[in-house]
Amino acid sequence: MGKIQQLDSRTANMIAAGEVVERPMGVVKELVENAIDAGSTRIRISIEEGGLKKISVQDNGCGMSSEDAQMSFKRHATSKIHKENDLWNIHTLGFRGEALPSIAAVAKTTLVTSDGNEGTKIVIAYGETVSASAYPCSRGTEISVEGLFYQTPARLKHMRSASYEASLIQDVISKFALSHPEIAFRFVNEDRDAFRTSGQNNLLEAVFNVFGQGAAEKAVEVSFHDFDYEVKGYLIKPEITRASNSMMHIFLNGRMVKTYKLYRAVRDGYGDCIPNGRYPLCVLSVTMDSHLLDVNVHPSKWEVRISKEIQLENLLRTEVHDAMHTEEAVTAESTPSVSKPEYYEPIAFDTDDLAPKERKTEVKEEVNEEGAETKRPSLQNYSAIMQEAQEDNELLKKLQVQEKESAYTEEEEADQFPVLQAIGQYREKYILCSAEKGLALIDLNAAGMRISYETILKEMNGAAVMHELLVPITLHADDATVRRADEINAACSDMHITFEPFGHDTLIVHSVPSWLKDLDAESCLNDLLDAFLQEKTFSGREKAASLAASHHRSMYRKMTADEMKDLVHSLSLCENPYYTPQGKAVMVILDDSELERKFAR
Repeated sequence: MGKIQQLDSRTANMIAAGEVVERPMGVVKELVENAIDAGSTRIRISIEEGGLKKISVQDNGCGMSSEDAQMSFKRHATSKIHKENDLWNIHTLGFRGEALPSIAAVAKTTLVTSDGNEGTKIVIAYGETVSASAYPCSRGTEISVEGLFYQTPARLKHMRSASYEASLIQDVISKFALSHPEIAFRFVNEDRDAFRTSGQNNLLEAVFNVFGQGAAEKAVEVSFHDFDYEVKGYLIKPEITRASNSMMHIFLNGRMVKTYKLYRAVRDGYGDCIPNGRYPLCVLSVTMDSHLLDVNVHPSKWEVRISKEIQLENLLRTEVHDAMHTEEAVTAESTPSVSKPEYYEPIAFDTDDLAPKERKTEVKEEVNEEGAETKRPSLQNYSAIMQEAQEDNELLKKLQVQEKESAYTEEEEADQFPVLQAIGQYREKYILCSAEKGLALIDLNAAGMRISYETILKEMNGAAVMHELLVPITLHADDATVRRADEINAACSDMHITFEPFGHDTLIVHSVPSWLKDLDAESCLNDLLDAFLQEKTFSGREKAASLAASHHRSMYRKMTADEMKDLVHSLSLCENPYYTPQGKAVMVILDDSELERKFAR
């Protein structure tokens, strides 16, 4: 007998099921897609214990006859396509004929359906048919999935908590509601309504239900097209952003997909309206000829290929840019202008500030401490003095070190940080400093980010100083997130932040720690929730780095000599003054030898 043998159908089905049904969320996605393809206008989804105990999807679609109901559990049996050429002209969400047999292979599945003429009930337990008989019911289909993965412990042990699995299910239902506002969705979690839409084909209503009132009030409707693509939907004004692209929804022919290149195109369209490291909120539905979209890439159907993807990217980038820069109510986030005394002229090497100015060489008189009048030397005398000082390099270096030590007496500063003397500013972005080994350029924003990071981290590790809020911060969240409030609070305990449930879709915060009061607290708290839901590592350093990177106010502006000196000093006190928390350079030093080589010295 040979070593290679053909697997039995049940084992093969269980292996194939792993590609389609990775967790309860995958079951819900497949069943809801079938319900949409059946022409449903109302879909009800209910779950117990995060879907592991039971999932039920009920619709009012066309239903199935008894023959079709039994055939639906056969692998690769489908009503969506019939021949090879149909693969290039798919107008339905499902087409592979794998969902029901895959689900029935790893759970007890009950199908109750009627096409208006006859009703049928079929029960299949882990790949084995238990019963198939006539059953009176109204037109439509209801599929119940119980004991998911109970006979595949290797898969079951990798499932997370019931609340986590429920949050994934609600997230995918939210995507369905945004891509199909003409369908009324109702999601019931543990016998409690968690999410609902009216199905009145009002996309803004769906945006309100998913994103919350604040985002819906700042939604900008867009509609544009070219020869191949038509795009409609809403862009949320850049006043509301997130730390990840989880709130960017782009649907292709009504299909939810993961399209990172298109996400980047939309993000680029916002341009300087939003800070670096932040992502906008949007809901865009792209309609195209089905021949341009290849959905037969992966059994889960999250991945697709677009024939003219670069053309679509350019269309999104251009039109989003125009929408964000022509809307009067949308303004880019900018640093408030800093008022300067009238007599102050900032040190800068900006080309805009290099306009010729009339030099005054007359001698000015001033009074010394003893009341005697003295005369300032002329420009020629200043040049002579500077020439004499430059002739004695050792003396000049010694004077710089003495000045530095007299201003700041920290013992470790000289060991960990080079002695820098701020000499000017370039394009409001960099501080130019004279260093012992050459010329140092400090990126203002990167330096501020590092300083902010270590300041926040120090306050987080110290005794908590809380600030009570007169008006609590309210955060829109889905029902599954509200149910996980205890888990979130446990993860945020070292930050001394407490989220309290307020209804089924709102969390409130009554007090914030001192390090948060000077930042955009609402955005910071939303980012914490997003990080928790995305299962990112919740170590204190990463939280502080995320907050510093996302909400540090841009420091690009003209600075006085004292401000530059203070920033250099604050940077010198940092534990790692050379890199941002994300690993980007804060400072670059151009060595003297390199400069001399540039000038062929």
